[in-house]
Amino acid sequence: MPDPHSPAPLSPDALLRLDRAHVWHPYGPMPGREEPLVVESASGVRLRLARPAHGQDELIDGMSSWWSAVHGYRHPVLDEAVRDQLSRMSHVMFGGLTHEPAVRLAARLVEITPEPLRHVFLADSGSVSVEVAVKMCLQYWRSVGRPAKQRLMTWRGGYHGDTWQPMSVCDPEGGMHELWQGALPRQLFVDPPPATYEEEYAEQLRAAVAAHADELAAVIVEPVVQGAGGMRFHAPEYLRVLREACDAHDVLLVFDEIATGFGRTGTLFAAGQAAVSPDVMCLGKALTGGYLTMAATLCTARVADGISRGEVPVLAHGPTFMGNPLAAAVACASINLLLGQDWQQEVKRLEAGLRDGLAPAADLPGVREVRVLGGIGVVQLDGPVDMAAATEAAVREGVWVRPFRDLIYTMPPYVTSDTDLARICRAVTAAAATHGG
Repeated sequence: MPDPHSPAPLSPDALLRLDRAHVWHPYGPMPGREEPLVVESASGVRLRLARPAHGQDELIDGMSSWWSAVHGYRHPVLDEAVRDQLSRMSHVMFGGLTHEPAVRLAARLVEITPEPLRHVFLADSGSVSVEVAVKMCLQYWRSVGRPAKQRLMTWRGGYHGDTWQPMSVCDPEGGMHELWQGALPRQLFVDPPPATYEEEYAEQLRAAVAAHADELAAVIVEPVVQGAGGMRFHAPEYLRVLREACDAHDVLLVFDEIATGFGRTGTLFAAGQAAVSPDVMCLGKALTGGYLTMAATLCTARVADGISRGEVPVLAHGPTFMGNPLAAAVACASINLLLGQDWQQEVKRLEAGLRDGLAPAADLPGVREVRVLGGIGVVQLDGPVDMAAATEAAVREGVWVRPFRDLIYTMPPYVTSDTDLARICRAVTAAAATHGG
């Protein structure tokens, strides 16, 4: 077997043997039951394969690398930002030290997020940013003398990450974290939000907050789009209902914008569709344009001041790579790149192309619904997807997608051309056709 420490490149076969022997892939067994495709390089919106798969030696990325690579791959502006920062320093601890990329990033995030978010905690990943958000809310109430406010409320169908507290507010039935029920903290769940505004449901939200206000630290939701919990869209008006109910009953409001932030739904942040601001906001994924792992938890001065006046006047959380200069530098460059162009028009273009291109899928047997919002296109089936068959069908069309549960969906990079977008839609339709009812 080749030496994995050797500088000589591994052949695809050798790499796959080592991968199977040692690498545990996300949401899979060990060893894996499916053979992953080997990506040799990436550029623009294309993934170059080390060896052809089903007649294709490159694939259009319909997933933006799990929704993060909004500018595509090897973008010259982002590449240069990383090179420039690398010439200065790749990392330095954030405890007792600071540096320009992190400070610039924090200031930029405060500038572009809704008022009155003022303070920024830089984290390693989206899940960790949710952990930090929960810790902020729990510590705030303890610090202001109301330690009984320890529970969280959310609606079913959500997904907030794979670490401990985030798992506790993911959908408790049918979700990927159902295994941990009984061990996780017991949170309060209400019905999933309808796609359109219904006053009866709004009243359910108000009543739940009112009935549990004495024990609720916060309400946490994904605004407008529930991501990995089911790719469902809901009326923005529910965000206003939650804001008003939380204000009326002294409960904090947390928006998880990890998937929806930076333009994906058509507004810079999904909260903007309701003109509402939370007390705490979580960001990630597209924050660095998909280059490096970084997330952020923003909060209001009220939350930060409350914690700072408490018996323990610090937020006891400090990731080793917090504020990583490389990640912060490319995040600043990614935000500037996005806001320096007509990104709204680009997302509208994607939305129009997805609506037209996915329309034929609605007539396929076994397709329950086709829905599109901003740069998100979803085909929902009437039963579990055959992931191997659906993936193969998409790859044969020259496109990479990653179906799950009963969903075949795409969230392409914003730079995807109309021609490539049409090809993505054909691939998603072909993948849906493997279901057959």
